[in-house]
Amino acid sequence: MAISFGVLLLLPTAFTMQFVYQQPLAAIIAAGIGTPLVLAGVAKWIHEGATQHPAISNISPVGIGVFIIGEILIFLGLFASYWVLRISAGVDGAPWPPPGTPHLNLVLPLVMTAILVSSSLAYHRAEHHLDEGRKGAFMLWLCAAIVLGAAFLGCTVYEYTHLIEEGFLPGTNQFSAAFYSLTGFHGSHVLVGLASFLAILVGMTFGNVHKMLVKVAGIYWHFVDVVWFFVATQVYYW
Repeated sequence: MAISFGVLLLLPTAFTMQFVYQQPLAAIIAAGIGTPLVLAGVAKWIHEGATQHPAISNISPVGIGVFIIGEILIFLGLFASYWVLRISAGVDGAPWPPPGTPHLNLVLPLVMTAILVSSSLAYHRAEHHLDEGRKGAFMLWLCAAIVLGAAFLGCTVYEYTHLIEEGFLPGTNQFSAAFYSLTGFHGSHVLVGLASFLAILVGMTFGNVHKMLVKVAGIYWHFVDVVWFFVATQVYYW
């Protein structure tokens, strides 16, 4: 969480204040707060990876951390492309979103955020019951997380359907390319997370599942949840 908010302050906020609104003091303040948050988060992450006992023998405890960092870099590449487009339009005085972009429903992303956060809370509750050995309660909350995740994807499909009907396609303009790339890439990660949840559900139904799989799937899902905050704030409200 510290790393996520630090990156949010350090990159889009500081860059926006400097290059879009020409507010260097605000940019310095944002960078000054964001940098220590990122460094503190990374330091804590490394400390935990170096001191905790490996859950599975011969498997590096920092493996999931390396994986998440790789995912962050992929998303960061997409965000950087969007920031370049957005900042360039602001500097040139060009309208944003560009002509040809229909009005986006700004209530729907708030609903999707609530759904995704609820799914993370449900999965966290499921993990708590698994630690207590309550298999039935674990499966119940896991199903709740799956249903909420599927509802999130349903909202994405609903939005895409209406936008495509209005002629808003990935090749319509620069914003449409960025919009479908960011939201679609995030949606693919939600789909992968749901697939992992279904694998866990099937495993628990017909036998047992290693707790490390449950933990790793949870870390991945919470990461997808945090990324959505960046996608929603950047694409819909900037």
